[in-house]
Amino acid sequence: MNSLQTKPLDAGKRQLGAILFADIVDYSRLMSQDEIATHHSVGQSLELFEAKSAEFGGVILDQRGDSALVLFDSAVAAVELAVAIQEQFEQVNPDVAEDRQIRFRIGINVGEVLRDQRGVHGDSVNIAARLESIAEPGTIFISSAVHDLIRAKLRYGYEFVGSKSLKNIAEPIDVYRVRSEVDGATMAPSIRTHANKDKRLLPDIPSVVVLPFQNQGSDSSGDWLAEGITEDITVNLSKFKNLFVISRNSAFMFREKQVQPQDAARQLGVRYVTQGRIRRAGNRIRISVEMVDTDADRMIWGEQYNRNLDDIFTLQDEITETVVAASTVQIEASEHERVRRALPRDLAAYGFLLQGQQLIFKYTRQDNQRAREFYQSALEADDRYARAIAAISRTLNIDWRYSWNDDPDRLLDKALLLAQDAVQLDPTDARGYGELGFVHLYRKEFDASIDAYQRAQSLNPNDADLLSDMADALAHAGKSEESIELLNRAMRLNPFYPDQYLWHLGGAQYNLKQYDDVIRSIQRMHNPIEGRRLLAASYAQLGRLDEAREQARLLLEAHPNFSLDHWASILPDRLEEETMHYIEGLKKAGL
Repeated sequence: MNSLQTKPLDAGKRQLGAILFADIVDYSRLMSQDEIATHHSVGQSLELFEAKSAEFGGVILDQRGDSALVLFDSAVAAVELAVAIQEQFEQVNPDVAEDRQIRFRIGINVGEVLRDQRGVHGDSVNIAARLESIAEPGTIFISSAVHDLIRAKLRYGYEFVGSKSLKNIAEPIDVYRVRSEVDGATMAPSIRTHANKDKRLLPDIPSVVVLPFQNQGSDSSGDWLAEGITEDITVNLSKFKNLFVISRNSAFMFREKQVQPQDAARQLGVRYVTQGRIRRAGNRIRISVEMVDTDADRMIWGEQYNRNLDDIFTLQDEITETVVAASTVQIEASEHERVRRALPRDLAAYGFLLQGQQLIFKYTRQDNQRAREFYQSALEADDRYARAIAAISRTLNIDWRYSWNDDPDRLLDKALLLAQDAVQLDPTDARGYGELGFVHLYRKEFDASIDAYQRAQSLNPNDADLLSDMADALAHAGKSEESIELLNRAMRLNPFYPDQYLWHLGGAQYNLKQYDDVIRSIQRMHNPIEGRRLLAASYAQLGRLDEAREQARLLLEAHPNFSLDHWASILPDRLEEETMHYIEGLKKAGL
């Protein structure tokens, strides 16, 4: 094999660019099994890597055995090279025994590099190397700096996997996984790491206790506020049917005790602990809140609120709803990672449900089918699991919408029956009514849809995902102003909101002919595939036809069977003029 060539940089000189760090997975294991065969296959792989790097304008700065450091003038080129490499090995590896496959982990960052006699240096290089080290085999991890530069320029999906504390890097880095666009990107906002501990005493669903908030001020009037906030958070968390919440009375056994979260969790048999402190000074109050994952022995969320005491009851409501929404989002993110690491045979019904939730919002035929299979597995584990029945209803609705079934008329009828079954099995679960509202919407039964969503909202006014779905139903029912107001509330409740919220927002804005706002909203999506229809129509309505046609082309790449007539027939708009307005924009875009 020809050794990888490095391009000399002036010693001590800094250079700005995109840094790609790639490493072959399990190199030591492969060498220990067969040195000669591994040396040969690794050599061929690195030769391919070198050739591809040059093709995309990359310069090899360093190469050591099984890894390579490459510098690009463009972040776009760096990501394109990484995707090309991973796709190449995806095609080759199926023909190789699994324990002999060559797979790369790749990390990409942008910034300055410094080269001297000792090598290549700088935080930018270190971040790229750390991103590679936490990437899964066959994947590409990029920093938020790279994501911001490329997300509107490349047709890939970008899945946010969390804010990561990297070794020897001072501040946490927001990290994204690059995915091909047709695979979609999940709604899940982040990934958390967990230790493996004895879970026999824990419920099958996430379990949490809200410890009594502590009044740390000298003013005893803060005691009742601390108690009120604790009780409100407990009550509102209890409205989420996927949470096991310790009652107020049990939690208040710890009111007079200085207890560590891990000790309280062990005594109460829960995984997550929320606790807080209140300090009042004059007309100002500071409330600090944190949530601890005692299984992983780490804080997964914390926030501080500084407010005036002008309206104490409004303040109490604001703090309560914000803490509840943030808590549920972070718990679900942690549970996603815990379930991902578990063996399938160890998953309970809730675990299978979470696996399905990771797939359903990718909006591909294969992922929708796999999601349905996970929901079916949840029902096999618990045949009265109303949430799983409601989720299957949505998969059928999505199949109908995208013509992924040979008998579409039957699908909506079956989806309706399943949603009704879910509500009958558990009439206290807001999500069941949400799915009922969703299927009524696409059957164009608008009053029934809004009624179901209102029932869901009354059962759980803090479920931001439900509010987003309800806002979409309002937009289709001719109430776009109300829709935008509700979406703004959902985004306040869930600041980690997924792409779905922006897609719904763009739809309401399009109805109001706020085309520039539509474009801004959709461009904020991590994976804009499902927003491309709105982008194409908005660009066209603004007379920006070249951009409109490019969005139409990208849409057809992701959905080759897209039919304007079919889309016009399934749009659940109460007002015909709003459907015609949308179709007009799509036609102008060339669809």
